[in-house]
Amino acid sequence: MDYNFAPVFQASANAIYLSLAAVAIFGLFQVVLLARKISEKRMSPTAADQFREQLLGLIKKRDWEAIAAICDTPEYWARAVPQMILVAIANLDKSPAKLREFLAGKFERDVLANLEYGASWISTIVKSAPMLGLLGTVSGMIQAFAKIADTQKTGGDPSALAGEISFALFTTALGLAVAIPLVIAGAFLHVRMGKLQDHVQEELSWFLDELDAVREKS
Repeated sequence: MDYNFAPVFQASANAIYLSLAAVAIFGLFQVVLLARKISEKRMSPTAADQFREQLLGLIKKRDWEAIAAICDTPEYWARAVPQMILVAIANLDKSPAKLREFLAGKFERDVLANLEYGASWISTIVKSAPMLGLLGTVSGMIQAFAKIADTQKTGGDPSALAGEISFALFTTALGLAVAIPLVIAGAFLHVRMGKLQDHVQEELSWFLDELDAVREKS
């Protein structure tokens, strides 16, 4: 019994193309979203210096309410460092060592975990795009072999295989074309996440050192 795979092949080809397009769009969306989140959490060197200047005198005066008010302004409420300082002020009853440990855990749970969630989506897309391309390759080769069998029976033109072989190779290339830029973007964003972590650690260390110095004098 002969089966006509052409409708199935055409449907699978359309589905694979649409899936690759959807994966590419979703991957780009995740890259842009994660890049914006990292930018929102980090302060520029100039902004960080200005922030330190604002806080330094208030720390020495032990004016925690004024510090909290600054950290809660629209300019700073999305930034990681001011938000961690707000947490520190709310937990001044803890010992210096406990406070540092608590802030480190809070940063990992509330900031890094959210960023890693976005990065994991990019990683998933990087793995999925070549798999979809491979699925297209297998689908194209199945149709090509079916045509080979039909050609042997009917004596048709072997050049009719070109479309299926072209589809098989094109979907593989398309899957890689989606995955490779996302690999580069993901690596770039991981570097930015590492710089954000270093930035937060540096700024929090400064604040906690100043805080410890004031608390020791009391």
